[in-house]
Amino acid sequence: MGDIAGPQLGQIVKVLRGRDQGKYAIVISIVDARFVSLADGDKRKFDQPKKKNILHLELQPVISSEVVNSLLESGRVTNGKLRYAINKFTQELESEAQEKGE
Repeated sequence: MGDIAGPQLGQIVKVLRGRDQGKYAIVISIVDARFVSLADGDKRKFDQPKKKNILHLELQPVISSEVVNSLLESGRVTNGKLRYAINKFTQELESEAQEKGE
């Protein structure tokens, strides 16, 4: 099936290479063993996802259940839902950093 360490649908990733470097996006489809399609609902809309090599991504330990459920139910997800999931994730990161005093 593919290894479990690979990207999952709905998983949040940090882009390490390319124009979107340093930004977060969500895996909306797995193209093959090396590539996934990403969208963030903002610069990268669901209808025009970015195909990225998984070597250029840093997988985050977060999978958005809202995004996964929407993809499984209807085969698509709204851009608003993508933005919401990323914003929620980045806010949690910031609050964790503040708690550690960084």
